[in-house]
Amino acid sequence: MFVPKAHNPLLAALLIFVASAFLAATTLLAKALGTDTLGAPLHPMQISHGRFLFAFLVIVSAVGIMRPTLRRPHWGLHIGRTSFGWLGITLMFASVAFIPMADATAISFLNPVFAMVLAIPLLKEGVGPWRWLAAAVALIGAMVLLRPTPASFQPAALLALAAAVVIGMELIFIKKLSGRESPIQILLVNNAMGLTIASVAVSFVFQMPSPAQWAALAGIGALMACAQACFVNGMARADASFVAPISYATLLFAALYDFAIFDVVPDAVSLIGSAIILAGGLILVWREARHRQALSR
Repeated sequence: MFVPKAHNPLLAALLIFVASAFLAATTLLAKALGTDTLGAPLHPMQISHGRFLFAFLVIVSAVGIMRPTLRRPHWGLHIGRTSFGWLGITLMFASVAFIPMADATAISFLNPVFAMVLAIPLLKEGVGPWRWLAAAVALIGAMVLLRPTPASFQPAALLALAAAVVIGMELIFIKKLSGRESPIQILLVNNAMGLTIASVAVSFVFQMPSPAQWAALAGIGALMACAQACFVNGMARADASFVAPISYATLLFAALYDFAIFDVVPDAVSLIGSAIILAGGLILVWREARHRQALSR
């Protein structure tokens, strides 16, 4: 077992906020690579391969400098977590090439809701009425963003929805891993396995990137490694119920980046759907905080 980090809510909040900025930036670069902004569009599997390749190089460099104590990993949990993580990020990268980043990011916030539902059969967790209410509210927001009318339906939004389901499954494995291994070891193993899976997948769709695309792929990997490092260290320094709402800043950054680079202005449907999903997420966070307080009494 590793020694937990000292409780520091202020530092945790800052780390999660910075992680949100980094995470939204990776989505921005993925959108540039999946469209013709930097050249011929790259396949989502090639974009996710670049994410794992360059993130792995960053993390290996960090391990070489820090020289942390590494213990035997729980291979089964890591394989499950990485497989779903790779598929989830690939679907997410595919979605942002077709729909606004803010919409895709908002839909991705459904992953805690799906994780909650999946935890019932997989972790034998009970789900009370408040959790079901949060799930229902968030799903209503997702339906708004899907624009389910013949004139405005966004089929590509289903990719983001599928990504949320898959990442929700990844969260189940992350929960099982929590407390077993140090954050740096989890990052190292996850990215090493992710790179292996992505390398096999990309062999079917690889095309030589342009210099600008190579730079963007490297940027995705480096930013993702930084985002992961900030996130896991932030989570280690405060309660999840405290830091979870701060991660919603990713939606703000996604909208700002999309407007600054692609001149995409969120419409009323995007704003309403995103607000409903965030409301559902905040209800879930509030309920978890109340539940922990009750248990600590």
